[in-house]
Amino acid sequence: DVVLEAIKRYQPGMLIGYPGLLLEMANYPNVRSYDVSAIRICISSSAPLSIEVQEAFEKLTRGHLIEAYALTEASPLTHANPYKGERRVGSIGLPLPSTNARIVDLETGEPLPPGGVGELLIRGPQVMQGYWQMPEETAKALCDGWLHTSDVAQMDEDGFFTFIDRKQNLTLSGTHRIYPREVEEVLYEHPKVLEVAVVSMLPPAEKDDSNATSTLSTPASPFIRAFVVVKRGQRVTADELLAYARERLEDYQVPHRIEFRTELPKNAVGKVVRGLLLK
Repeated sequence: DVVLEAIKRYQPGMLIGYPGLLLEMANYPNVRSYDVSAIRICISSSAPLSIEVQEAFEKLTRGHLIEAYALTEASPLTHANPYKGERRVGSIGLPLPSTNARIVDLETGEPLPPGGVGELLIRGPQVMQGYWQMPEETAKALCDGWLHTSDVAQMDEDGFFTFIDRKQNLTLSGTHRIYPREVEEVLYEHPKVLEVAVVSMLPPAEKDDSNATSTLSTPASPFIRAFVVVKRGQRVTADELLAYARERLEDYQVPHRIEFRTELPKNAVGKVVRGLLLK
């Protein structure tokens, strides 16, 4: 209410937000009565922007939504899609002027060629000098002027970067790497899904779990659980979503279990706090 009332009163041409806020705005009752069409450009960062959220927000405002990338250790931004020129949906864009970025192997730390998936490193004037009175943590994060972001990303032949997931969210299923965001993007495409968060967990014990909504008899991926918030007024079963996922994901990526929530726990900037979902 506060944000929408401010937009209605001041009619801003630019909005800087995060995906959680944009999603809530796009699905807010009678949102058009707040005259959000005044927004001509919006910059989204702090968390991955799903294609569905981007399309819904641009349809609502008819403005231009730009996905960018930032982190506390290198603010306000390190990457952004061009405002005028080519914009690649799903990409965090190009490094800003005077900013260098590269992708390195997750195990060896060696630079990877375009197309390789690895950790994103950044060097530029916006990179921090270090953590306050935390020399060991600073040494781990900064090496030869490069900031190790702990984010997994990919760079294409044209220098556009795509955020894939946090390193800590990476799950191994046999020889396969599973990135929760890839599973989330598929479930987001379901027309009845509002929000989704995928987390890794230890294989559940063979017992009756009263909190479980649905479980595969032979789990394709025993380490993956999806938490789903359904759109207002819609109904969908866990079995429907699992069937939807099986049609679009590899067997090892299909969630072992889907649970429904009325909302997902988030921090102050709208990022889902995955650890709270397992408590």
